[in-house]
Order: sequence, then structure tokens, then C-alpha cells
Amino acid sequence: MGKTTLLAEVRRRAAARGCTVLSARGGDQEQRVAFHVARQLLQPPLAHASDAELRERLGSWYDIVGPALGLRVAGEGAPPDPQGLRDGLDWVLTHLAVRRDPLVVVLDDLHWADPESLGWLAAFAPRAEELPMLFVVAYRPDELPLEGMEFTGRRSGRRPLGLDPLTSSAVARLVRAHVGAHADDAFCRDFWAATSGSPFEAVELAAKVCARGLDPTAGSAGELHDLAAALKGSGLVARLERLGAATVRLAWACAVLGAGISPQLAGAVAGLGSEAVADGAELLREARVLAEAEGPDGPLEFVHPLIATTVYRSIPAATRVALHGQAAWCVVDAGLGSTAAARHLLETHPEGDPWVVHQLRAAAGENLRAGAPDAARRFLARALREPPAADDRAAVLYELGCSSLLTEPATTVNHLRAALEEPVADPALRHGIVYRLSQVLAHSDRLVEASELLAREAGRTTDARSRLRMQAEKFMWDAFRADEPDSPARSRRLAALADRLTGRDLTERYVIGLRAWDATLRAEPSAVALRHAERALEGGLSWADEGRGFEVPVLVALTFLYADRPGRAEELFAAGTAEFEHQGWRGAHLSFAYTLLGYIRYRRGRLVEAEDFVRSGLRLAERVGPRTPAQWYAVGVLIEVLLARGRPEEAARTAHGHDFGEPFPAAVTFPDSQTVHAELLLARGRPEEAAAELASVGRRLDPRGMRNPAWCPWQLHLALAEAATTPLQARRTAEGAVARARQYGAPSTIGQALRVAAEVSEPSARVKLLEESVDWLDRSPAAYELARSLVALGAALRRTERSGEAAEHLYRGLEAAQDCGADGLVDEARTELAAAGLRPRTLHPADTDVLTARERAVAELTVRDRDAVAVLGIDATAVGRALSSVYRKLGTDRTGLDRALAKAKGAFERG
Repeated sequence: MGKTTLLAEVRRRAAARGCTVLSARGGDQEQRVAFHVARQLLQPPLAHASDAELRERLGSWYDIVGPALGLRVAGEGAPPDPQGLRDGLDWVLTHLAVRRDPLVVVLDDLHWADPESLGWLAAFAPRAEELPMLFVVAYRPDELPLEGMEFTGRRSGRRPLGLDPLTSSAVARLVRAHVGAHADDAFCRDFWAATSGSPFEAVELAAKVCARGLDPTAGSAGELHDLAAALKGSGLVARLERLGAATVRLAWACAVLGAGISPQLAGAVAGLGSEAVADGAELLREARVLAEAEGPDGPLEFVHPLIATTVYRSIPAATRVALHGQAAWCVVDAGLGSTAAARHLLETHPEGDPWVVHQLRAAAGENLRAGAPDAARRFLARALREPPAADDRAAVLYELGCSSLLTEPATTVNHLRAALEEPVADPALRHGIVYRLSQVLAHSDRLVEASELLAREAGRTTDARSRLRMQAEKFMWDAFRADEPDSPARSRRLAALADRLTGRDLTERYVIGLRAWDATLRAEPSAVALRHAERALEGGLSWADEGRGFEVPVLVALTFLYADRPGRAEELFAAGTAEFEHQGWRGAHLSFAYTLLGYIRYRRGRLVEAEDFVRSGLRLAERVGPRTPAQWYAVGVLIEVLLARGRPEEAARTAHGHDFGEPFPAAVTFPDSQTVHAELLLARGRPEEAAAELASVGRRLDPRGMRNPAWCPWQLHLALAEAATTPLQARRTAEGAVARARQYGAPSTIGQALRVAAEVSEPSARVKLLEESVDWLDRSPAAYELARSLVALGAALRRTERSGEAAEHLYRGLEAAQDCGADGLVDEARTELAAAGLRPRTLHPADTDVLTARERAVAELTVRDRDAVAVLGIDATAVGRALSSVYRKLGTDRTGLDRALAKAKGAFERG
């Protein structure tokens, strides 16, 4: 009749109807055991399976959720992030709901659930409506943590079912059913008053009345109240004490140990032999303190959690601390592991015990690898207070910093700085602290501090390989700095170093990869950047190396993107995304990957796909938290995509809704955030403001030698912003961008720069510039930029009364714009066709990425440097159009055609 009885009835009825029932219960003493409730729910349907069966059933989630659910020991290596683990648990529960439907999930005492399980269940609960699943949850409202607010109905609008006290008539029925049908009305009224309608107290008092043989009449009222007082609080404690000292110690030991207590373990904690434990347990069952056991060796359980709490709180403070200490030793001796001991050690007083520090560190490691960094942090903070030996203090601080890396970067910085201030005898430990500290400083937008730390430590170390790695990481963070004082000098040092290295290990390949990116930023010929990028990849670059970060692999992939090899870039990002997902990194890491995959699709002109990817990245970023770097990147790329699709108002709303504007990040971003913001201002008819922001970007980047319009086309947008008021200056600005684009040499960049130069030039010069723009873009994979130039060329030709030529380019531009999903450009092309007196053709769906027979033949002949016109007997225009389509479909330019064609052929043959 209380919540627990109601849930038991739910379970019974659900099972009777053929439902699969999963149940779990929070525990007062288990709140600090990570995934305690999740394990109760999900272990039973999985625990009977062998390891091979589990691997087959869980697939790629096996390594991610297995340690959290206690199905396998966590391996070495980077742990999953909390979001990745939640996604894995979501998958397991969803899979069970689908495979074993209908599924009923019953959760009792949710207010005592561990934070890891509660946070997961609260996030999952709304999905239950979409599945053949019923969630039935019980909790005490005044004790429910904030993480469980989803179950209060505040978000869903569904009011929880509050359980009122039993009425006097309900209590009367209970008394007459359990005590005797002859119980008179006065006794029943006194009984109701004594229990206040509490279901637990009513059932317990009825049992006491029966055991005492009390006559259920009005004359027994005084004795009835004495029995009721002994049910709880001091009355229960006094009743317990009358059972004898040994029995009291056993009850105390059970209260300290929590749920599912083995008699042997309880006896060890209480200091009792097996016979004393058996006798004490029998007395406690007779007193209705412990529930009836399933067998002689069955676990000891309290009749009700309220009794367990009362017994626990009755233990004198000093004795309670001592019992927790004894429990820690006993659970370790029983082979239950460090994590089982650690929750007890949290309740003990610091005594400088190395054994305590060892157990807490081991438990923290287990929890961190299982995906519970908050639990790990609690254990390590307690280890630090023990305190550890002087030789171990730096290691504990380092581990503590690592455990708070994802959730509390400022705290991580403090712990790691403190670790460096300790006398660290182990060079490897000191270097690990330096790498991790520089990483978290950089990710917290404190790039200057990260750079200075690495420079200082590189000067101190005597190990050449460690010094090289610190130099490499300093090069990397300096490359991201927007305020680096002497960027050209750094570039020269980086170039000299990279040219000497062979790529024999990961550190050398990182340096070479950074050289490729630096060449890209500085608009060195794209062939130079690509040569270094290929060198960096020869020995492999891992995206999910916890100690290295994923920045350099990303920069290498972006090197290919800007050099007109988006297909190659997408291959690398797809492999990196797979690594993130396999590792369980489904928070910021996966958000970045999806966002940048969207950015690649945007650069290829696949705007619909780009928007889907970027919105997925934004959703993942918003799960991580507001105003994170992951969210900033996603919003910036989404704005670019929306502008390309012809939806400037939606882009503006997106920017406003996410506070995308000043102050801009101190780090270099992809694309440059301030440039994107200025592009939005320009699209909304605010050229003066856009020009001011873009001039600021130029003052920031030019002195650093960052002059590649492929990466940051600030000059192109500035020229457009200046055109209305200072046309001569606009032409000079555009000419400067064209010169830089030609220096870099990527066809898409040259073509884009020429289109902008045409827009701001004298009308007489536009056609020639646009024809050259189209010619360059036909040799690139940039479909959207090609569509823009085709429409612009068609419009320019129409204005010079060359309608026949205009029609050809406008029709082609219209089809390209539609294939890209550039709705605004489609409307512009239709308007131009109408102005030329032409009727738009019926548009057909975009072609697939599969090459036609003619396209493949032209591509293969081009790779072999043979004349496709002569061999195939078709004109040069048809060859050019076929090659243009090949470049867009394969995501490459002429220089990467051989590799892309071979890869496409291999994929076709495998398919």
C-alpha cells in the first residue's frame, strides 16, 4: 500500500501479462557507487551471456558500456566521455525494449539513486513514449536531487501521482484483515491515529499486535501507542538495544554495508563468528528489523529502507567511522575490489595511511575508465586529504586534474599547476602533467599560458624526444593564437624543423602535419602543403589519442580540404569520426567531427547534406553545454550554410539565439568567426559594419602572414562591402585577394576570387573575369562556387545583350544551384532567365556520385595524359564538362584525380 508495495504489484501484473520487467532500487548507502541503479536494471538480462555473446549482442558498444555495467573490466586507454556512455546505455535499454517488448521499467527510491544513473535515466525518460516501454518511478519528493527533475513533471507537464496517507477506513480494513475481524471501531481509530496513516507503520504495527497477542479493543489503546513508538526513531533503537550487544553490532554492520549483504561479510565487519551472526540475524528477523532470508546463506536485507536509515543514524559517530574503515578492509579481503572499499573510505577520517590512498586511487582509476569522472574525482579528492606520501602527491594531483578535465577545466588547471609545484622525481610524470595542463589551458582559450608553459618546460627537460614533443605542441597552440607576436619567425623555425624530420614517430609526424597547416595559412603553393600533409599521414595519425588531442589530425585533413581535395579530407574525417564513436567520445569530439564534415560538404557545394551534418554537430554541442568551442564552431558553419542556401534571416536568428558575435574567441577558428559574422552583416545589408569588422580581421591576420583566402576570405567580403562607397578601394582589395589565391594555386580559390573581382570591377571587365572564374571552377570540386560564377557570368552576358551565350551559362548555373540546394541562387538564376525572355527548363534531381561511362573514360584518359578529344571523338567543351563533373563527384582537382579515381574504382568493384 506504500510506494514499494505498489511497485511490487506493478511488477507482478506486468509479468502476468507477459511483459519483460526490469527493476532497480536506489539505496541510502549506495548513492556514491557509480551506476549502481543502472547495473541493477541492465545486468540481469545480460549477465548470463558469455563474453563472446556479449560482444555480439552489444557490438561496438561493448567496450563502452561493459565496464559501467560491471560486465567486463575496463581496459587501458582513453575512457568514454559521459555523453558517449549515456548514448551507449540508451542503446542497450532501447534494444531491450525493441527485442523484448513490451518492457516495463520499475524504479524505486529514485531519490537515492547514484548521480550517474539518475542523470542517464532522466535524459532517457522522454524517449519512453516512443518505445514499447512503461516507466514506473517512485521517490520522495522532498529528497529528489536536481538531476531527477525530469520525473517531477515540470518539463513534460504530467503531474506525478502523490501517495496520500491511508484513510481511517483503509486502516480499519487492514487491521481487521491482519489482526482479526472482531477489532472494534475504537481500536481501529486509535490504530490509525498511532500510525498517521503511514502504510509502512500500519503493516508493522499490525504484525506487532499479532505477535504480542494484543486484544483489538478500545482497552488496548495505551499498549498500542507503546508498540507504535517502538517502530521508528528512538523507540526502534531502544527495541534494538534490548536484543543484546552482539545483535546490535550485527545490525550496525548491515546498516553500514547497505543492500545485498552476505552474512560472512557482515560478521567480519561486526567482529562476530558465524554462529553469532546466525543467532543475531534470527533475532533481528523476529524483531522485524531484517527481512526473511531466502536461505541460510542468503543476503541480509532490512525490512524497509527507513529501518536501515534509522539504524545507521543511531550508530555513535566515532563507531560509525570505525565501522566504515573496518568495512573497507573487509570488502577488499573478500575480493570485492577497491571501488567497493572506496565508498566506505569516504566516510573515514584522514590518517595518512598509504593503503587508503592506494585503494582510493585504484577506485578512481576504475571509475574514470568506466566513464564516471565525478566519482573518480570524489575518491581522489579524499585521497589528497589523507594525505598521500610526499612522493605520491604530484601523481594524485595529476590524476585528480585528469578526472575533472571534461567537466571542470578551471579546477583541472589548479590541480595540475599544484602538481607541477611539487618535487616530481619521475620525468615521465612531469611531462604528462605539462602536456595535460597545456591542453586544458588551450581548450579554455588561454593559449598564451599554454605556449609559455611549454616553452618553459622545454628548456628544463634533458630528454630530446620530450623536448621535441613540447616544441611541437607549442607550435600547435601558437598557430591557434590570434595574438601571436612573431608568427613569421615561428613559421620559419617550424619549416626548418619539419624539413629535417623523417616522420619516424608520432611526434615527428605531428610537426610535419603542423608544417602542412602553416603552409596552408600562409598561402604557400598548395602542392607544398599537400606534400607535407601526405608525409604526416605516412605513419598514421590517431584522432582518439587521449594524450595528444585531435587538433593535428584535423589540421591535416583541412589542409586537403582547402587544397581542393575535399574527398580526401572527408575520408580522413570519416575515419576520425569512427574512432571517436568507437572510443565513446560522443560529446565535444563528435560534435566537432560532424560540424567539420558539414563544412566539407559546404565547400563541395552539397548544402542540404552540409546543413544536416552541422545541425547534428550543433545538437551534440548543446548537450555538452552552452557557449562551448564546439557550439561556437557549429553555429559559425551553420550560418555560412544558411547564407549559401539563401536564408539570411534564419542565419541571423541562429546567430542571435546563440550569442554569436563579439567577443570572438582568442583562438583561430575554421572558418574564422569574425569573418562569418561580417558576412552575415553584409548579407543583411549592413556593409559599413561588415567593412569595419573585416578590416579588423585583416589587421589581425596579415601581420601573422595568414593570407590564404581559401581559409579566410576576409578580403573578398571586404571588397564587396567597400564596393558601394569606395569602388576603387574595393577593386584594389579584390585584386590583392586574387594575387594571393593565384599564389596558393587551388582552382576553387582562384575562381572564387575572380568572381568577387568581377563583381566590384567596371562592367566592361566583368565578363572576362567571370569567364576565367568559371574556367578555374570547372577544374575544381567546388560546385556551389561554380554555380555562383555561372549565374553571375550569365547575368553579365545578358546585360551586354549576348543572350544566346547568357542562356547557356544561366541554364547550367540554375541546374548546378538546384543540385547544391542553393535555393536563393536558384531564384536568382530564374529571375535572370526571365529577364532574358527565357523559360526555365524542368529541373531534374541531382546525379549520384557514380561516374557515367563518358566521365570515367575522360578521367582515365586525363590521368594517363592522353587527349580525350581525339580518343573519344568528342569536342573540347564536352570533355571539359565531363571533367568538371568528375572533380565535383570525386571531391578533387586534377592533381588528386589519380588517387581519387583509383579509390572510386575500388569502391565500385567491392560494391
